[in-house]
Amino acid sequence: MTTCEAKARKARNAYARERRRLHRMHLFEKAARANGYELIGGVDEVGRGPLAGPVVAACVIAREPLMLSGLNDSKQVRPALRAELEIEIKRRASGWAIGVASVEEIERLNIYWASVLAMERAIAALPVLPQYLITDAVRLRSFAGPQEPLVKGDARCAVVAAASILAKVYRDALLDAMDREDPRYGFAEHKGYATPRHLAALADHGPSVFHRPSFCRVRDAQMRLGLDDGQAFMEPDQGP
Repeated sequence: MTTCEAKARKARNAYARERRRLHRMHLFEKAARANGYELIGGVDEVGRGPLAGPVVAACVIAREPLMLSGLNDSKQVRPALRAELEIEIKRRASGWAIGVASVEEIERLNIYWASVLAMERAIAALPVLPQYLITDAVRLRSFAGPQEPLVKGDARCAVVAAASILAKVYRDALLDAMDREDPRYGFAEHKGYATPRHLAALADHGPSVFHRPSFCRVRDAQMRLGLDDGQAFMEPDQGP
C-alpha cells in the first residue's frame, strides 16, 4: 500500500467513525420522532463552575437530524470549530434562543436554580416551542410538554450538544466583554474558571463586580485581603 493509499484509507475510516458517532448522538431524537414528535428541542447551560460571570443556557429545536461533523459537548470542541458549528446550527435549526441568569440571580437563587432559570428563559424566548424536549439531566417543571432528562446529554444527544455550543459561544463573548471592561483578571483567557492566573489575580486585587461572592474561592480572596462586602467589589481604576 502506497503512502497516498494509506492516507486515503485513514481518512475513510475517520469519516466512517464520525458518521457512526453522529448516528449514535441522534438515537434519542430518532426515538422521539418514531413516537410522532417532529420538533425536537435540546436545552443545556454553560457556566455553572466559574467564579465569575453569568450562567447562560440555549435551546435548539431541530426538525431534521443535525449531522454536523464535530458536533459534541462544547467542552470537547475547540473554539474555531465551535464558531463554525454555531453558524451551521443556527442555519439548520427550526428555532433557537438564549437565556441568561446574572451574577445577582446566582447569588439569590444558588447556581443550580439560576441554571434552571436560564434554561427556562431560553425556552420562553423560542419562536416556537418544541414538541419534545431533551435536557442535560434536568427536569424543567415549567415546561408542560414531554421531556427526557438525559445524563451527559451534551455528549450523547445532538440537539443538546447543539444547545451547549450556542450557549458556550454566547457566554465566551460575554466574558471577552468583561475582560475589556476590567482586564485585571484575564477573563478572556479563562472565561471565569479557577485557573492559576485567575486565582492569583483574585489574591492581588480581591473580587470584582463580575465575581460570584458566595463561591468559596471568591469569598476566601475577599477575607484574605480583609475586605468587607462594600470594599470587595471595586472598579478597576480604584485598586483594592
